[in-house]
Amino acid sequence: MYASDTALAVACIVLTDARAIWASSSFLSLSGSAFTPTCGACFASAASCGGTARYTKHAEIYLSRLISTLIICTVVGTAIEARGASASGYPTKPVRMVVSGSPGGSNDVMARLLAPKLTESWGQTVLIDNRAGGAGIIAADIVAKAPPDGYTIGFVAIRHSVNPTLVKLPYDPVNDFEPITMTAAVSSVLVVNAKTPIKSVKELIALAKQKPGELTFASSGLGGAPHLTGELFALTTGIKLVHVPYKGGVPAITDLAGGRVSMSFPTLTTSLPFIKNGSLRPLAVLSKERSAYLPDVPTMAEAGVPNVVVRDWQGILAPRGVPKPIVDKLVTDIRRVLKDPANQDRFASSGFEVIASTPAEFRAALTSEIQRWARVVKDAHIKLE
Repeated sequence: MYASDTALAVACIVLTDARAIWASSSFLSLSGSAFTPTCGACFASAASCGGTARYTKHAEIYLSRLISTLIICTVVGTAIEARGASASGYPTKPVRMVVSGSPGGSNDVMARLLAPKLTESWGQTVLIDNRAGGAGIIAADIVAKAPPDGYTIGFVAIRHSVNPTLVKLPYDPVNDFEPITMTAAVSSVLVVNAKTPIKSVKELIALAKQKPGELTFASSGLGGAPHLTGELFALTTGIKLVHVPYKGGVPAITDLAGGRVSMSFPTLTTSLPFIKNGSLRPLAVLSKERSAYLPDVPTMAEAGVPNVVVRDWQGILAPRGVPKPIVDKLVTDIRRVLKDPANQDRFASSGFEVIASTPAEFRAALTSEIQRWARVVKDAHIKLE
């Protein structure tokens, strides 16, 4: 139930109670065939009420009750009017899209693909607000605490489903939000600096076993897909790696390209430009099948490491309590942009697999992902550093 529905229901209950008081507190009650003056405050006869002075005082109390009832009627009427108008003409001002990630990361890329199309459709600007760091908690908390009017929505990723296991959150990752749609997913890839002599996953594992605890892997931050994938890779292969978290995927990849870390497990969206310019060397993709963008690169299973399949999903959430008509409009318009054939090449060229789920599907997937990554965090002994 939406907040507006709850408020309306409570107001109606209060109104019903007030009307009952009004009905039982009439100054004239029918007794047999004659009317007998009755106090509207203590419900006794005027005579037994205690005299004219007290009876008059009680009449003032009764009048106060009537005024309160009229106020309640006004509040309920206003609520009904506001509820009915809440989706009319939405949006009438710019919409802020809070993105959990730095500019250039997978979330940011998808957000900037969607924003111009939504701006065109709505006639109102969609403003991108990048909030990197905090494993996505900073961005999600902003959305959770924003007014539930539809003018603040959030772009979250896989780390949103990992955080509940790692830290006590200032919000509930499921119940404090209105799910709009899981927009897309993008596969991860194991990459090393192109200048390194390492040419395969097998060679990388062998080197890591020769130098336990010396090789490092960069990630976009604690709890993100690159972090989880690196820990899972180390756990599966029996090697020890040192995690180096950054505030976003681009800074992590930049340092890898500069030779300051040994490897990383970024998304294709983040890594493709660096792979194409020769800065990074891909060793394996973490999808079930080879990527159309890296057809010569084996899957992790083909490289000898099965069961390490990770794709970084993304989705849009709104604060809990956004009126259903506005949620419905957000869902309809965003899914239309995602499914528009004219936009598919733009999404695909960035490595995205469009999902465009319904709110119910997104909520179910989010709940499932939280359970899945809770097991991985436990098995890989992932903790906040």
